Amino acid sequence: MADNSKYIFVTGGVTSSLGKGIIAASIAKLIQARGFKVTIQKLDPYINIDPGTLNPYEHGECYVTDDGAETDLDLGHYERFLNVPTSQANNVTTGRIYQNVIEKERRGDFLGKTVQIIPHITDEIKERVKILGNTGDYDFVVTEIGGTVGDIESLPYIEAVRQMKWELGSNCIVVHLTLIPYLAASGELKTKPTQHSVKKLLEDGVQPDILVCRTEHDLSEEQKNKIAQFCNVDRASVIEAKDAASIYEVPLLMEEEKLDEVVLKKLGIDTFPKSRMETWKNFLRKLYNPKEKVRIALVGKYVELKDAYLSIAESFIHAGVHNNCEVDVSWIHSESISKDNASKILKDYDGVLVAPGFGERGVEGKISTIKFVRENDIPFLGICLGMQCAVIEFSRNVLNLKNANTTEIDPNSENPVISIMEDQKDIEEMGGTMRLGKYNCALSKGSKISEIYGSDLIAERHRHRYEFNNIYLQDFENAGMQATGINPENDLVEIIELKDHPWFVGVQFHPEYSSTVEKPHPLFVSFINAAVKQKKGKKELAASNS
Repeated sequence: MADNSKYIFVTGGVTSSLGKGIIAASIAKLIQARGFKVTIQKLDPYINIDPGTLNPYEHGECYVTDDGAETDLDLGHYERFLNVPTSQANNVTTGRIYQNVIEKERRGDFLGKTVQIIPHITDEIKERVKILGNTGDYDFVVTEIGGTVGDIESLPYIEAVRQMKWELGSNCIVVHLTLIPYLAASGELKTKPTQHSVKKLLEDGVQPDILVCRTEHDLSEEQKNKIAQFCNVDRASVIEAKDAASIYEVPLLMEEEKLDEVVLKKLGIDTFPKSRMETWKNFLRKLYNPKEKVRIALVGKYVELKDAYLSIAESFIHAGVHNNCEVDVSWIHSESISKDNASKILKDYDGVLVAPGFGERGVEGKISTIKFVRENDIPFLGICLGMQCAVIEFSRNVLNLKNANTTEIDPNSENPVISIMEDQKDIEEMGGTMRLGKYNCALSKGSKISEIYGSDLIAERHRHRYEFNNIYLQDFENAGMQATGINPENDLVEIIELKDHPWFVGVQFHPEYSSTVEKPHPLFVSFINAAVKQKKGKKELAASNS
């Protein structure tokens, strides 16, 4: 199929962590709001094949797509902004690029030629960039290039961009995100770092078409004109990007700066439909004007780095807006909780979420947390390992199963209520070998979970190796912990809930990966609704006792 897509590259300069992913997602959202079909992809310069084997402290959350790709967390932003699923094609790493080229060389595809960065690596990059355009499904492909201009790791990507600009002409532009630092000592904004960043791009043969300038303070017309003159761009292409209270405000700030109009005109599109951002504006209106507030404890082992639970945090925002409620999340390290202090730490919260994770560290704190919320009727949501810890807690303290555990932690447990999946037993490699991607789940009729979803069959994304041990299923059911979600293909228990509890749900999958601004996940919506009811109930009880 002919590639009729237009390509927008987003690069970053001066410093990392400026928010290229949010700017890329904002550009895509604004173009989508004008009726165009848009997708976003991320090119990551690291040599890992994907972030699936990276520690969350290294890379933050590993995001999972419908087709089972373990990807960069920015793909979560792309989906949350566009409300369109991504796939394996939306995330490419240097490791994947080199792996593909080396495999081609081993097969003899290059007919004995010397394999080099140019043209072989850059050709592979261009081929991967164009995969989405070649489908014919998209008018625009936005490509975020990870890292900072000047990094050695990014050079092949910048060279590929140079070649694509030359090959595609007016169908390809570069948006360069840069920083205008403020020097408090002199009270000045400084444009020199931006000039040097653009100069570095020019040395690599790439002239940026548009500059998006991150700043804490308003840029004067004089400063914008100076940036335009020294960086070879027209004045309309210098876009101010002031710090925002929420990432969801950025598209509207960029709309005010006419970033989408400048992009479209640079790509030769002078007439386009009116922007339709009403749903987005209503979301922000509710976000900034909540009617009430609930306190949620997020108990996990990586809470020092909030990016490790990024999709959960964003899902709380979506669900809070849906409930006209501010969700105040406390990040509590599971290692800090024990059976002796759980009450003191958790008693004032309206709901508790026990987060996913791997390994032994912090697991006993999660189990102590779950015991407290189960016995005190506090709304509870357990995700992946959080669900497994709920099963372990119940088996120890209700079923009285001695030394009940998961075989991930204790391979010789007397009562392995959580055990490794059958198809995972002989796997030795770590990367891309878990149960990954979207799988069906049949819900029990009349259960809380079927009421939440409004359906008897759902499909959710997974990332795990261990499962509920069905040998114990009947014992759990008899004692009041029900398996209300079952995979119809292999009888894997996907969801557990407590029969006699206001709101107690554990899920083996990751609902946070599927929550978006326009479609908040029903599990999070229901959980926050239960927390609102919990808070009202406590207020009514306090009033009656006063």
